[in-house]
Amino acid sequence: MKVSQIMSSPVETIDVGESVVAAARKMKSHDIGVLPVMKNSRVIGMITDRDIVLRIVAENEDPVQVSVGTVMTLNTVCCSEETDIEQAARLMEIKQIHRLLVLDKTKAVCGILSVGDLACKMKDEHMLSEILERICEPASSR
Repeated sequence: MKVSQIMSSPVETIDVGESVVAAARKMKSHDIGVLPVMKNSRVIGMITDRDIVLRIVAENEDPVQVSVGTVMTLNTVCCSEETDIEQAARLMEIKQIHRLLVLDKTKAVCGILSVGDLACKMKDEHMLSEILERICEPASSR
């Protein structure tokens, strides 16, 4: 089974220059926790609800004044829409991430694969259990 068969799509994105409050409002209106950050139609990072809490709220920053580019996570981990689900899940496990950006053949964003997608749509329950356990395992216990 390929990632394209279970990924969430279409994907909402946000421009690097938008404010953090704009990102939070977009997340709320679409009931999502992550937005790929775009610059000139290319992904340059991701901003998550966790980024907003840890880098804005906890630091008492003004989300209206701070741009998405200031708090986004760099070095976005990606896979192809043609990647096997098991391979994508192993990548999530190795990188200890809960969301994987999915790119098409032209390197354009076409989906996001989340732990939730795996949990709801993977058919091999034994493999799913093992993968979820390792993805969600705290790094300190490794």
